[in-house]
Amino acid sequence: MATTWTITQTDYLTSDGFITTAHWTALAVDGDYTASIYSTSSWAAGTPTIPFASVTETEVLNWVWESVDTQATEDALAAQIALQKNPVTATGTPWGQA
Repeated sequence: MATTWTITQTDYLTSDGFITTAHWTALAVDGDYTASIYSTSSWAAGTPTIPFASVTETEVLNWVWESVDTQATEDALAAQIALQKNPVTATGTPWGQA
């Protein structure tokens, strides 16, 4: 199963350009099955020391990975996919089914 982490947006202070929040997604793909998690990571003003205009996505991802439990996130994605492959619940009505 491959997992792709992406920064979808950042929030930053206009006064000094330092990022305070990163919005991120983690997407796992296993054949025809996909699962995703969206979340945010936040920091005190000026804590990440690279201003918005100079930062790369890789640098912001590194900040995120330092602030979240990446293994727990990827385990949650794997659990979502496992439930897609082997569902434990279903929906529908018993009438009108052929």
